[in-house]
Amino acid sequence: QVHLVESGGGAVRAGGSLRLSCSASGSGSVSSSDAMAWYRQFPEKQKELVAAVSSGGVTTYGDFVKGRFTVSIDYTKNTMYLQMNSLKPEDTGVYYCNLGRMLRGGTPIYLHYDYWGQGTRITVSS
Repeated sequence: QVHLVESGGGAVRAGGSLRLSCSASGSGSVSSSDAMAWYRQFPEKQKELVAAVSSGGVTTYGDFVKGRFTVSIDYTKNTMYLQMNSLKPEDTGVYYCNLGRMLRGGTPIYLHYDYWGQGTRITVSS
């Protein structure tokens, strides 16, 4: 069982930055064969992929990111990060950490396991 805990959410003005962290603990935690991802969710909407990362620095991002966010992972610390710059009010929502795997061989595709953090809220004001 893997336990995921997000941190780093908060309130910022449009154009500002935040850095989210997700720490994994539990049996096995995160191996180099695993990938991790950030999802976000708006009220009455399904979660959508923000960014995912796997070993070797393979990443994939949601189309709306457009170069504003950078995802990274430190397997030695079982921790994933999301650096978010140029935040917009439409980025407001709850951001969740997830454990999964990355399909490679072309455009990377992230497949999530059913391991989720409790979420961290981001509020971007105009």
